[in-house]
Amino acid sequence: MAIGEWILIALMCFWCVESKYIVYNTTSKTVPGKLNVHLVAHSHDDVGWLKTVDQYYVGSNNSIQGACVQNVLDSLVPALLADKNRKFFYVEQAFFQRWWRDQSEIVQETVKQLINSGQLELINGGMCMHDEATSHYIDMIDQTTLGHRFIKQVFNVTPRIGWQIDPFGHSAVQAYLLSAEVGFDSLFFARIDYQDRAKRKDEKSLEVVWRGSKSLGSSAQIFTGAFPENYEPPSNFYYEVNDDSPIVQDNIELFDYNVPERVNEFVAAALSQANITRTNHVMWTMGTDFKYQYAHTWFRQMDKFIHYVNQDGRVNALYSTPSIYTDAKYATNEAWPLKTDDYFPYADRINAYWTGYFTSRPGLKGYARTMSSYYLAARQLEFFKGRSKVRPNTDSLADALALVQHHDAITGTSKQHVADDYAKRLSIGYEEAAKVVETSLASITRSSSKTNSGSPMTKFQQCLLLNISYCPPSEVDLPNGKKLVVVVYNPLGWKRKDVIRIPVIDENVIVKDSGGKEIESQLLPLQNASLAIRNYYSVAYLGKFPSVTPKYWLAFSASAPPIGFNTYFISRVKRPVVAAPSKSQVVYSSEEKQNDVIEVGPGDLKLVYSANKGKLIRYINSRTTVKESVGQSYSFYRGADNIQQASGAYVFRPNGTYSTKSDGQGSFTVFRGPLLDEVHQRINSWIYQITRVYKGKEHAEFEFTVGPIPINDGMGKEVVTQISTHMKTNRTFYTDSSGRDFIERIRDYRKDWNLEVNQPVAGNYYPINLGMYLKDDSKELSILVDRSVAGSSIKDGQLEIMLHRRLLHDDGRGVAEALNETVCVQNKCSGLTIVGKYYLRIDPLGEAAKWRRSFGQEIYSPFLLAFTEQEGDEWANFHVLSFSGMDPSYVLPDNVAMITLQELDDGKVLLRLAHLYEIGEDKDLSVMASVQLEKVFANKKVNRVRKNYSSCSLLIDYLFS
Repeated sequence: MAIGEWILIALMCFWCVESKYIVYNTTSKTVPGKLNVHLVAHSHDDVGWLKTVDQYYVGSNNSIQGACVQNVLDSLVPALLADKNRKFFYVEQAFFQRWWRDQSEIVQETVKQLINSGQLELINGGMCMHDEATSHYIDMIDQTTLGHRFIKQVFNVTPRIGWQIDPFGHSAVQAYLLSAEVGFDSLFFARIDYQDRAKRKDEKSLEVVWRGSKSLGSSAQIFTGAFPENYEPPSNFYYEVNDDSPIVQDNIELFDYNVPERVNEFVAAALSQANITRTNHVMWTMGTDFKYQYAHTWFRQMDKFIHYVNQDGRVNALYSTPSIYTDAKYATNEAWPLKTDDYFPYADRINAYWTGYFTSRPGLKGYARTMSSYYLAARQLEFFKGRSKVRPNTDSLADALALVQHHDAITGTSKQHVADDYAKRLSIGYEEAAKVVETSLASITRSSSKTNSGSPMTKFQQCLLLNISYCPPSEVDLPNGKKLVVVVYNPLGWKRKDVIRIPVIDENVIVKDSGGKEIESQLLPLQNASLAIRNYYSVAYLGKFPSVTPKYWLAFSASAPPIGFNTYFISRVKRPVVAAPSKSQVVYSSEEKQNDVIEVGPGDLKLVYSANKGKLIRYINSRTTVKESVGQSYSFYRGADNIQQASGAYVFRPNGTYSTKSDGQGSFTVFRGPLLDEVHQRINSWIYQITRVYKGKEHAEFEFTVGPIPINDGMGKEVVTQISTHMKTNRTFYTDSSGRDFIERIRDYRKDWNLEVNQPVAGNYYPINLGMYLKDDSKELSILVDRSVAGSSIKDGQLEIMLHRRLLHDDGRGVAEALNETVCVQNKCSGLTIVGKYYLRIDPLGEAAKWRRSFGQEIYSPFLLAFTEQEGDEWANFHVLSFSGMDPSYVLPDNVAMITLQELDDGKVLLRLAHLYEIGEDKDLSVMASVQLEKVFANKKVNRVRKNYSSCSLLIDYLFS
């Protein structure tokens, strides 16, 4: 036989060797005395980022990103069933609950078995992985509750682990309130400052005990772990289809057999991590964004690693979960370093502080905050009427608000079409919740003793767009005999008085209370700047031009009882031509020559302006005797366009500061009246400001209109306002944590490491949800805000907040879009204009907390207004004009807020109370408080009460049945 024939036969025999089936031993548990490598399998599934939440779920629009969460969850079930030792955990309930509803009963039962056996674990448990910088703590609680309630109802389990791996910095409130206080045993995340991470690696202090609350101390601390790099596997251990990491090729009959090499690489990576980690346990996060779309590709390789690494014997590898890892850490009885305060701000490398997103997309941030407060009030009214088992209800708004708390939603770091999707969902949720509010008010006002049973229910209307001076229900002609009925609902647990402003078309109107008594009112001219925004944005968002043009704001003082309402009536009246006593008078215009110093304010608070310069110069409170030189200004930072690091949706990297120039359009006008004074300032062609000082209030209200920010000079701009004083503040200021506690900040300083300052502005910016303040030896200067913003004290005696951003470059963090928001009308687009407010007050030292806390609640929960019309006194004669959901003689203590009152599907009622003050914050109100529940529920029969949360001094959940 020829030699060639022998070679051919030999090759044929080689390739035809029968493969031997390998049974991989994956049964390993932790081994004392060995380094244990916990392989935790996960997929990080953003509920919107580059694609919308729906697109991510079904796997559409893959030209942007190949991601399908349906595939992830579909493939997990058979992969876990293939080996009972395999484990996986899932986080985002917004996806999981959609998928669950799509499954057959057989699959659902299988999933329940996987959860009961511990193979599949649901951790974190919220609808999304919420942001921690720009989300308010009430929204964080609400979205977490939505997810946890489902998990408890369906699986009878409670998540044990906090898994906040992707938010861009971490708040103290997350540590104690959203982790320890919800029953978590540990909290894990990835993103901490690069300088902090380097020091912690050296000191083996990535894992700590985090004590986030000064008030609760060790009773609300939690074991916390920051990952060595990110939430992904070590380099070269990625196993999604088409990933390029080397697989474990263990068939000796095939080429490229590499078991020894792969085992050595595994052991080396494990030992490297062990060198920066305390105890003999390390965790590998085996997964990243939208992985396990074909789960077998991951589990096949992990099976092999566990099998061969344990045969090697140098380290022990096992399938694990964060819960198992946490239990192992606790069992070591290690003494962990203590962490206080928070993990802000976050920079992932030099010159790259992720502090721009504190302000990015301020319109979406403001919309989310408005809808959050509306949801709070709507749930209360839904409870008073009785929750309907069919729609409409508040569930749609709850779901939309939960999604928008996601760390790529409210942060402003998604693509534009995704941000539009979040806003659309809020709008749909509002429309349904508005029906609940209107029918609830109609039911409550319909008195069984007064109303003709055959008369129709009242049809109420509301005004979501009051911020752009648009309110069709109030912009009506009131002929003789017709009256506008205004129901003013107060969602707070305290009595409340405030000034209501609504646009009207006629100056000859009066306001009467429910007793028929005329009350003081005031007319303020509706300026061209407000009308221009009203007209443009009503067309942009409603598709139609307003049918009428109001001439005035009608202002009047309204009051309402706790979680209740009062009714007011507006009617037309004939006035003598010579007298218009309620109309504001123009007392100063920059077009006229008058005295240089103008004092503004009808009450104890006076703001003093230099009229020639059109600038604020002094703050005087005659009641508290506080006097302080105060200046207010606008400027902008030029967004860096450096190719190595530009300013973008995430990153704030300024390249120079520019003061705003009047560009020939500056103006300064003062209006006075019995209820309030207004100062109107045209700063330049794209910044307009109205400052209001109210009689009976000791703070100033600044309403700013910023935009469209011009970019025709090729310059991206980040617009800020500064309040400047002569206070000696020694680089120190205070910012809130997720709307609750205040944390001391020191400029150019970090408590946990020696800060290398490379960005003196961006590196000193912090997230503001409630407010910030300065203090010296005698005074406190406080600013409160109406939405999440970025803030700092770049100079002593000065506070600075960023109001708006428009940028021309992407910052290279994945979104691949410049933050350049536009609004289009008839195919013509212009930059987004923002209308917002912030509030200023100066108090004697030690007396400011009362205002920050009480008025902060009023900002979060403004009056809810509903409108209808009546002929003569017909409506008033047959309806309830005043209502309180509590005992009329009772109000909540000044240091306690009602943040949730909600009827659940099972008939139970959720009451959530929050203590507003930290320990030592106020000499009178930082004390324990008691609430008389029988008076809170004076009109309801309470059969049983169950307290859910353990934090009696800060937050309590009650379930009533």
